[in-house]
Amino acid sequence: MVSWMRVLFVCIVVLISGALMSGCALPYYWQAGAGQLELLSERTPITEVLNDPEQSAATREALLRTVEMRQFAVSELGLPDNDSYRSYADLGRPYVVWNVVAAEEFSIEPRRWCFPIAGCVTYRGYFDQRDAERYAASLSADGLDTYVAGVSAYSTLGYFSDPILNTMLTGDEYYIAGVLFHELAHQLFYFKGDTELNEAFATAVEEYGTQQWLLREGDLQVIEAYRLRLQRRDDFYGLIRRQQTRLRELYGRPITPERMRAAKQEAFQTLSSEYATLKVDWGGASDYDAWFSRPLNNAQLASVVTYSRWLPNFREYLRTHGLEALYTEMQLLEDLQPEARETRLEALSTAAISSGLREQPSVVSVIEIAGYDDTHRSRRDAERG
Repeated sequence: MVSWMRVLFVCIVVLISGALMSGCALPYYWQAGAGQLELLSERTPITEVLNDPEQSAATREALLRTVEMRQFAVSELGLPDNDSYRSYADLGRPYVVWNVVAAEEFSIEPRRWCFPIAGCVTYRGYFDQRDAERYAASLSADGLDTYVAGVSAYSTLGYFSDPILNTMLTGDEYYIAGVLFHELAHQLFYFKGDTELNEAFATAVEEYGTQQWLLREGDLQVIEAYRLRLQRRDDFYGLIRRQQTRLRELYGRPITPERMRAAKQEAFQTLSSEYATLKVDWGGASDYDAWFSRPLNNAQLASVVTYSRWLPNFREYLRTHGLEALYTEMQLLEDLQPEARETRLEALSTAAISSGLREQPSVVSVIEIAGYDDTHRSRRDAERG
């Protein structure tokens, strides 16, 4: 009862804050509060799900692994030890929310929305896909580029006890581990109004934690699959950065809107051609085919840049200083104003480059540092009895 009163209290605060900020924003805050309440009402303790004979064997097996991952997150990664991700909810849909991203027709910068709890972010989330698509359509009618993307998980930053969702269990083991570690990292540090920093930090912890988890398990085939996945993601981020550079130069030209639209379309055709070439190097891997199957635009690029801008800096800092030092660095960043924070983040990258270190180490470097050998497999087998 107490937990539900807390849930209702926070949701009411959000709704009232939304009403005070803008009367026309109230429907948005209402759907957000109602969607969160519905999600929480579906929670069942994982122990009960595991003992449910009607639950599928695949779901029970996946949840068993999440129990182990959750303990690993606390004992080995120093992530929050709370009630989050100790229950399960099957929402009966492929994504928990759909995010809308928008950008001006001739700008690579995403539009920002500000909320009472999360601060200012570069997306707007909806629990119903149709609502997200309707809002995106209204922005498109105003001349903006828009992008709607399904999201498998999100964190309420410790306000509620977030459950494991069916949407989080759809991938390989390293996917499930990555999502879990990523969302817990958001609970550890979250900077209001700085989406790029929040996502880069959570992604860096996600990658580091997943690598350490796989090393513990000792399955070389899975480790190699994850290494290749990270390499392809780096290659993809490289494509997006080059496209950003092209468009930034284009949008700064003193030409007519008609000529700029034609040049913009040509730039995105170039991006698609570069991806086709990259796929050949990948041996035909189709990781980003769905992303490229849509009509490409500025908002779609912005959705990627949000996650990738500071990621090389955090990766390098993790590789050279370790996880505990990264957490200490985040505490220092927390006390800085935005401009000073950005200067310090830039310095992390500058220091790495000046020392001759790589900007984007793959999972191989972490495995080499950890000194993988048969003891990892022996320890795993001993722990499983």
